[in-house]
Amino acid sequence: MEVVHKIGRRKTAVARVYISEGKGDITVNDRKLEDYFTTAPLQYKVKQPFTLTNVDGNYDVKVNVYGGGITGQAEAVRLALSRAMCQINEENREILKPEGLLTRDPRMVERKKYGQKKARKKFQFSKR
Repeated sequence: MEVVHKIGRRKTAVARVYISEGKGDITVNDRKLEDYFTTAPLQYKVKQPFTLTNVDGNYDVKVNVYGGGITGQAEAVRLALSRAMCQINEENREILKPEGLLTRDPRMVERKKYGQKKARKKFQFSKR
């Protein structure tokens, strides 16, 4: 099996994932998964595509991720891994799709408008 390359995005985070057959090592920005995503919920999010498709420990993963916060980065990695699992085996799509792992979350930060304090909030109005 050759290396599978996929991209996942969430908010402003972008994750590039390279998957190859191996022992199950996950490397994020040249660090171990446990060192980069320190909390258990974030580690669970990253490993979710593997646990749902029952291939835990079969693939080595190298991830380059940048932008956004730590949660957005974890969800970007999850999307990229889900897309890669679908390319490896088309039957994985029926498992991952109902869980919502193949859907790109389109919610982004709304831009600030001129003449306003924030995107929607206005400056305080004084009648007198």
